Amino acid sequence: MPPLSGKAASLIDTNAQQFLVQLVRKFRPQLQQVLAHRQQRQAVIDGGQLPDFDANTAAIREGDWRIAELPKDLTKRRLEITGPVDRKMVINALNANVDCYMADFEDSQSPTWDGILQGQVNLYDANRQDIDYRDPTSGKHYQLADNPALLIARVRGLHLPEKHVMVDNEVIPGGLFDFALYFYLNYQTRTSQGSGVYYYVPKLEHAEEAQWWADVFSFTEDYFKQPRSTIRATILIETLPAVFQMEEILYAMREHIAALNCGRWDYIFSYIKTLKNHPDRVLPDRQVVTMNQPFLNAYSRLLVKTCHRRGALAMGGMAAFIPSKDATENTAILAKVKADKELERSNGHDGTWIAHPGLADTVREVFVDGLEGVNQLAVLREQDAPITAAELLAPSPGERTEAGMRTNIRVALQYIAAWISGKGCVPIYGLMEDAATAEISRTSIWQWIKHGKTLDNGAVVTTALFQQYLTEEAQVVRQEVGEERWQQEHFERATALLEEITTAPELVEFLTLPGYQLID
Repeated sequence: MPPLSGKAASLIDTNAQQFLVQLVRKFRPQLQQVLAHRQQRQAVIDGGQLPDFDANTAAIREGDWRIAELPKDLTKRRLEITGPVDRKMVINALNANVDCYMADFEDSQSPTWDGILQGQVNLYDANRQDIDYRDPTSGKHYQLADNPALLIARVRGLHLPEKHVMVDNEVIPGGLFDFALYFYLNYQTRTSQGSGVYYYVPKLEHAEEAQWWADVFSFTEDYFKQPRSTIRATILIETLPAVFQMEEILYAMREHIAALNCGRWDYIFSYIKTLKNHPDRVLPDRQVVTMNQPFLNAYSRLLVKTCHRRGALAMGGMAAFIPSKDATENTAILAKVKADKELERSNGHDGTWIAHPGLADTVREVFVDGLEGVNQLAVLREQDAPITAAELLAPSPGERTEAGMRTNIRVALQYIAAWISGKGCVPIYGLMEDAATAEISRTSIWQWIKHGKTLDNGAVVTTALFQQYLTEEAQVVRQEVGEERWQQEHFERATALLEEITTAPELVEFLTLPGYQLID
């Protein structure tokens, strides 16, 4: 581990490090097995078999059981804001007109060593309601208001390492690092306030992975002599395999689960990645793959029905729009956001996500003023016809266009440049982009190349066509961002990485894995 400095040096003490080492030694070997099983299941799909519900676990899906009763402060989650863990963001998010703030160590946080450590310090201070910040450029002072939003921390996915920390000469899992430090630093404060330690857990694909996390949680509660269910997690259903495992995930986590969440952008990315070898499942431009598409609406409704049957909340997905300073344009943006959230509410979701506090009032009209209570647990969708695998796998109609492909290139390039420069959440063309949308952008093009799809201009998508568009669009971006930023954010390096992963013969599973090697 690199030397610790500042407040992190005193917080991450010997006891914290000993706890982390014990967690890693006990659970890293199991995690390696779990991830190997993930690859084996994917190989079956790559070979031609489509995902489906598991006949071996039908008894769980048909059984009569419920999760542990929700703590009171987790029953009201109508509106949640998400964002990275930099200090100003933490204060602004906690002060926003929302119920909860998901402090993100994952898709909207570039995992620089300093950024990860400072994020832990920021959440430590926030939990003690002792956090402020003065902007060194503007001089503006930010401080926490009364009655801040409920804080929930999202850890990194199981596939991501923490390369700065070695145990027994091997890098440790990034998610364990995030989890262990957040728990160690905050459990006493949170439990003394009558609350618990709350997490979001991303990128799970199977109940076996949920069981791994449940075991980590139980071990931690026992280690610190805390009651069972002190730790409660919201699991993001943001991979295609996981939608067929929702009952099993809830069951494995039943002592620690609070909710499932429709991580829609990562879910679209996972649809592409999981079905990459299936030419009849290739998606159109990402701009037309909205929650109105049948396969996404079916996923939303099945998640609501599954959660409510078991006593868990069903959280909706992200509104990634950024308010516009142009009044006419802003009216159109807010209308789109409102319609999207009304669809989620009508499906029965208990709450939803935004990425910008400027959307809070519009979404509150739907999910606060528009609800009779603090959630919709009573909406059981018992009259629904069973949702089938065919519905969940149905391909989306729509065009693949030259404009869409070029937009994908510009978005992915700008995001990768920002990420390797230490910024994980970036406003691009009116949307707050994180890793998920960059993943959709580059995997779509990879799949179009693999299956030789045709654009609306008649061109077949090939490696050569992508390279031509990349050269042209890189120059567009260079003009848009300016020479100073082009150099500061390592755009040349980002361009090379985007070309490498988009033209690779085998799909690179996550752009953040090779990207991680380019950051400090």
